Amino acid sequence: MTPTTKFKAALCGLALIAAAALPLSPATAQPTAPVDAAHAAAVKPVPKLGFSTQTVRTLNIDFQYQQTGYWCGPAATRIALSARISPPSQQQLANELPTTTNGTDWIGQVTRVLNNHLGTGWYETKEMPNDPPTQAQRDLLWRDVVLDINNNYPIVANIVAPANNHPPGYPNYTIYHYFTVIGYDDSDQTVLIADPAGFAPTATYWLTFNQLATLIPPKGYSA
Repeated sequence: MTPTTKFKAALCGLALIAAAALPLSPATAQPTAPVDAAHAAAVKPVPKLGFSTQTVRTLNIDFQYQQTGYWCGPAATRIALSARISPPSQQQLANELPTTTNGTDWIGQVTRVLNNHLGTGWYETKEMPNDPPTQAQRDLLWRDVVLDINNNYPIVANIVAPANNHPPGYPNYTIYHYFTVIGYDDSDQTVLIADPAGFAPTATYWLTFNQLATLIPPKGYSA
């Protein structure tokens, strides 16, 4: 897919925009079902990596936390590569992307580096400019998750997580970040995340697919 728009990412895992979150009144509070689903995903046990059943598939990876506050792009890219090859260092990937103290500008840079190291054209850049995403974008994302994980290709996602839509452990402000999708569970539509930020209590955790789909806009992912 040919990218048409570039989006600039701020420092990975660091706050550049403060999110003002006001309490919801009972009349405007969201239904409890999505919150319950997100909580259920957050406390769901993570299986041994490489574990598969009829509905669950997870990939073996070599995990590293990001080595600087702005190397989430290189770290997430390294995690993805590690499922298939002995990956280069975060420093080498930061040079190749390239990543600066402002982070990694665009998911298309990740796509290029993934394909270069794997000698393949498998990875494509998928933009998700609509916030919330369209049903077609959501359907494509789920198909990409299943197809890529089934073929041993992790997905690298560029996310924007405001204070009211956070993965586990994230601080209470907007986070611009990259992380890696390394598994899925079709029985409850959850996705397994390898997150180099270190905000969550564990290196890997489950998210609902719905939350993943809402975190990516207006950025994109490599799949």
